[in-house]
Amino acid sequence: MHSPSANGYKVFAGNSNLALARAVVSHLGRALSDASVGTFSDGEIQVEIGENVRGCDTFVIQSTCPDANHNLMELLIMADALKRSSAASITAVIPYYGYARQDRKVASRAPITAKLVADLIGAAGVTRVVSMDMHAGQIQGFFDIPFDHLYAAPVMLEHMRRRHGDLGEDLVIVSPDAGGVERARAYSKRMGAGLGIVDKRRLKANVAEIMNVIGDVNGKVALILDDMIDTAGTLTQAAAALQEKGARQVFAYATHAVLSGPAVERITKSPLEEVVVTDSIPLGPQAQACHKIKQVSVARLLAEAIQRIHSADSLSSLFV
Repeated sequence: MHSPSANGYKVFAGNSNLALARAVVSHLGRALSDASVGTFSDGEIQVEIGENVRGCDTFVIQSTCPDANHNLMELLIMADALKRSSAASITAVIPYYGYARQDRKVASRAPITAKLVADLIGAAGVTRVVSMDMHAGQIQGFFDIPFDHLYAAPVMLEHMRRRHGDLGEDLVIVSPDAGGVERARAYSKRMGAGLGIVDKRRLKANVAEIMNVIGDVNGKVALILDDMIDTAGTLTQAAAALQEKGARQVFAYATHAVLSGPAVERITKSPLEEVVVTDSIPLGPQAQACHKIKQVSVARLLAEAIQRIHSADSLSSLFV
């Protein structure tokens, strides 16, 4: 059972998402603790903790977003440095957990990389993990240390209510695939909106996929809800299918803006009016320049989680 360290707590950050880390500590009313995280001339990562952490609860804010391998190594090496500096506890705050999509064997000789990453994090000395909107919730069970799974729902719902709260039954929350139905249902309940599903199927090999829309979207405002946007292929296809079925306007909400490859270009050309994402992953220059992509911050949510973990309070009210 964790009890608050008498020596207080310190918050460090790797280089993956410094803007979010600074926003988190700003909500906590403190500055980021001093750590030098750079590279040697041969590309190896160099870490030096710049202040005394003996007996302190320590937190490392680091998304394992692209470049996932580099950012993961930064996290592991920082954890090792803190462990060897006698920190009382080391909590890895990983707003976006990379490799989460490799959570099961999809072929006979395939790895389960999400489990390997969990083992590496534990072996490095991390004593607790906080992450958000995991691609597969069961990844929590890959860890042998406490895992707190946060949701961006409070932040997303606040934006939805401000932007679309007066639509009532003219609003429909849409899951872009069968796997996200539970999430979409929870949002539709809170918004008093309808529920829709886009069912994607290939009728035969080498034939384009057909998008079937389940639910009534005709004349309504559709909000597509997903945990992440990677190449935006599924998202933009779903938006086009909803428009074909008579949706008045189509918006999208997603926690993690991976936005790789042609994603921004696809979003720009799509029928989507607006795509709302969180700052769990920093936006690249192309995404920042896209007028359709809007960002909301999860910094306050992460700050609250850090504060409660340090003071050994319950986090359950954050699990909306």
